[in-house]
Amino acid sequence: MTLSNEPRTRRRRLGVAAAAVGLIAALFTAAPAGATPDPGDSPAAPKKVSKSDAADTRKAIEDGRIPAPDEVVHSDNIEHLTNIPKDALPGTNSDLAFQGKYAFAGNYDGFRIFDISNPKKPKTVAQVLCPGSQNDVSVSGNLLFLSTDSSRSDSSCASTSQPATEKSSWEGMKVFDISDVRNPRYVAAVETACGSHTHTLVPERRNVYVYVSSYAPNAAFPDCQPPHDGISVIKVPRKAPHKAAVVGFPVLFPGSGPDGGGNPGGPTNPGVSKTTGCHDITVLPSRDIAAGACMGDGILFSIKDPEHPKVIDQVQDNVNFAFWHSATFNQRADKVVFTDELGGGGAATCNAEVGPNRGADGIYEIKGHGEKSKLVFKSYFKIPRHQADTENCVAHNGSLIPVKGKDLMVQAWYQGGVSVWDFTNSAKPKEIAYFERGPLSTDELVGGGAWSAYYYNGHIYSNDMEKGFDVLKLHDKRTDPAKRVHLRELNVQTQPEYFGWHD
Repeated sequence: MTLSNEPRTRRRRLGVAAAAVGLIAALFTAAPAGATPDPGDSPAAPKKVSKSDAADTRKAIEDGRIPAPDEVVHSDNIEHLTNIPKDALPGTNSDLAFQGKYAFAGNYDGFRIFDISNPKKPKTVAQVLCPGSQNDVSVSGNLLFLSTDSSRSDSSCASTSQPATEKSSWEGMKVFDISDVRNPRYVAAVETACGSHTHTLVPERRNVYVYVSSYAPNAAFPDCQPPHDGISVIKVPRKAPHKAAVVGFPVLFPGSGPDGGGNPGGPTNPGVSKTTGCHDITVLPSRDIAAGACMGDGILFSIKDPEHPKVIDQVQDNVNFAFWHSATFNQRADKVVFTDELGGGGAATCNAEVGPNRGADGIYEIKGHGEKSKLVFKSYFKIPRHQADTENCVAHNGSLIPVKGKDLMVQAWYQGGVSVWDFTNSAKPKEIAYFERGPLSTDELVGGGAWSAYYYNGHIYSNDMEKGFDVLKLHDKRTDPAKRVHLRELNVQTQPEYFGWHD
């Protein structure tokens, strides 16, 4: 293990600030049941590191090159307003969505709703127990959508773990009515092939289309058979969500082989994931386009007909990308940032040995128009702060910071913390702010850290897998114009058009 030799300039604060939790409306539909980890983003079980790596970690802490366990550090231009620890839901925290004054936080045991009208003192208004990883969450109007990507005994919130080899097992999408945010009501369940690892909304006036990303088929799984070379499309009528149903399974990777036309992975491409579906999709409805991060492939596709998306371009990086994880358009929609989740989110990859180009972001420019558009690689970005070999760290979920004429992004890096970076110059991206905690352990690799970090109405909100819900504030002239942008709703994988656009 090699850590940076230079102490980092940062503000230090010992401990983790805890805010008043406020009113808790916990909706227990059954006794707590442990969610079954899925094969994708769940942190790996703790494992010992070598004595020399453990000693190097302790020495790096003594020298000020990394923060100590439970120590909070950040750049001068970012402020940590508060942290809300986990409460009734003990599972791993996952993704975030926003609507009005509320933040919706996924957890492998269900989801939690915060009132963020005062970002310095978020209040819990509901905690819903409904086990099933990852429980990625999104909202549209009065509906909340929850992904289940672990095999369960049934579709209820009282389900228990059950092997995927059993035909009766269930995994897929759940739909809740949140017209009363203090009392979410479970209204629909839709089973999908291979479950729902993540999902993306394509909202319309009367219906909400849901693109369901899932992967890892197996001939022994009755409901997850190979080839699994596409996505499930669910149509949810807003006025009758109980009628939600799968309306198609568009094939994104057609091919003549048994596994379709995606990346074959190893041994053809050693160290690269075989494409058996998509991990995450980001849509830009105002321009009828989407970008898919699909294991071994990155794709650009048209969603003019939301039930029948059409692939425009397909790219691979068989040198530095191991697992295409997520995608983000810039505001002009002439760039896409793809992330590589090297090690599945459970490995220590932010160090000198792995280097700056693996487990990083890949910046691609979009050349051409319409169905002739092509993705052209420009550069990689990775946080410049080396982490210990006891810290899982890799590029993960983030969002744009809306500043006109600039390409700015905030992003989670697990135990690498939260990074704010500028990719206006596609060839020379740079970090401009950061926030992180010290390692969870100095002698074991323990999974944790920021799962998602998103900018919403003047603040950054981050869901730390173990430590809870963090609220950050930027104080920087480069990002200050974003404070004037206010949204009524934000699902990051359904990107808004912040300023309008012109061809």
